Amino acid sequence: MFVRRLADCEEFLSGDMCRLREFLHPDKHDVELRYSLAHAVLHPGESSATHRLRTSEVYFIIEGNGTMVISGEEREVGPDDMVYIPPMHWQHLVNTGESDLKFLCIVDPAWREADEELR
Repeated sequence: MFVRRLADCEEFLSGDMCRLREFLHPDKHDVELRYSLAHAVLHPGESSATHRLRTSEVYFIIEGNGTMVISGEEREVGPDDMVYIPPMHWQHLVNTGESDLKFLCIVDPAWREADEELR
């Protein structure tokens, strides 16, 4: 059985400027998965850098409020919202609330630095 607590996952600043804690990655953990799973945080007023991936991505908003921008299209997001981000679409997320914006990121196939391009 493989179980991880969020507090046991080391926090780091990703290339798109989100605070991430990686739960699962097939290159780093003994799991048979195609995807990677991370917990992300943007503090009030922060925005992720505009970027795109060669892979698909899904965000699941846990708490907080923000504006998701994908290829110029904007949408307000909040708790329990899911956002699908197709491969090669420019995207960023802005925390528009007064508390932390917390969300899960699923990248399939698993995130790799070479698959990400920053604008």
